[in-house]
This record gives sequence, structure tokens and C-alpha cells, in this order.
Amino acid sequence: MRTARPSLGKEGEDRAAGFLEEAGMGVIARNFRWSRGEIDIVALDGETLVFVEVKAWSAFGIENLAYGINRGKRGRIIETAKYFLSTHRQYYRRAIRFDVVFVGKEAVTHLASAFTETV
Repeated sequence: MRTARPSLGKEGEDRAAGFLEEAGMGVIARNFRWSRGEIDIVALDGETLVFVEVKAWSAFGIENLAYGINRGKRGRIIETAKYFLSTHRQYYRRAIRFDVVFVGKEAVTHLASAFTETV
């Protein structure tokens, strides 16, 4: 069962990246990692830098996203985005957005501005 999960995640990320590109976004990085987290896709939507979390679940629906992207996960994504900006200074002054792409069995759903950094 463990071997199926990475391929499901990779397939989901591939589908999500293709979906975003077809929507006119430019994917500039995939699987950006550092010691405290990972961002599945970093893309440009016009002048906006978009950090995308991809969820590819075969057993759960989009209604279960809150379980997969809880406060801790959102915090790690936000901190990783800050690290990305510190290491890719050419994007530092752009507006940013945090999106989620849900990849289901049959459909891909893009939730733009799915969450923000809150105090």
C-alpha cells in the first residue's frame, strides 16, 4: 500500500500542473522543499505568484480537504513560501496567493485563494 501512495501523489501533481498550465498559469517550480516543509507547485498567474497544494485522493472527496490541509499544514506551506521568496528574490515583490488543487478520480478542482496567512 505504501508504494501506491507516492505514485498517486505524483500522478495527481502531474494532472494538477497540466490543469494549471491549460488555464494559462506558468509552472515555475514543483516539489520545492526545505527542512520545514514542501510546496507542491509554484506558478505564475499573470503577475501573481501562486503557491499550490495538491490533494489527490482516491477514497475521499473534496469535502474532506479540511482534514488534509489543517492549520499546521497551512502554516508549513506559508513558512515554505516565505523561504522560497527569500531564495528566489526575483519574485519577492509580487502579490502572492495560496491555492489548492483537488485531483479526484474524474475531475480536477482549482480553489484559488484557498487560504491566507492570518495572525
